[in-house]
Amino acid sequence: MSLFGAIDTSASGMTAERLRMDVISNNIANVNTTRTAQGTAYRRKYVVFEPRTDSTDSSFLKVFSNEIAQPGNGVRAVRIEDDRSPFTLKYDPSNPDANRQGYVEMPNVNIVEEMTDMITASRAYEANVTAMNSAKSIAMRTLDIGK
Repeated sequence: MSLFGAIDTSASGMTAERLRMDVISNNIANVNTTRTAQGTAYRRKYVVFEPRTDSTDSSFLKVFSNEIAQPGNGVRAVRIEDDRSPFTLKYDPSNPDANRQGYVEMPNVNIVEEMTDMITASRAYEANVTAMNSAKSIAMRTLDIGK
């Protein structure tokens, strides 16, 4: 892998983890949303990643080299999916969204799980920043050799 490849790989990880943090934030913000535009409780969302392996990526790597992306050359978010786990029921007959028995469908968002995912995404983002800074430092030291 070239120097620019290391930077590109880190950048793709940072982009993917940023999207993941945005989706997690949206889940946390909707932890009590009992009615969406679809008429149901909010359904938890998650990001699906895959390795970058095709040559359709417009990556920084291909701009400065003739390398083709191989597995291990980064990640990309392919889609955001809904979590199909069941909603929880909460007894609240005064809620306008309650059914005839007085139960309200609550979102399938577990705040502890979301906070754990947020910490994981944040640390993965930080690891990519560290890797990118290391690659940048190596490049700067390489330029100093010629002085």
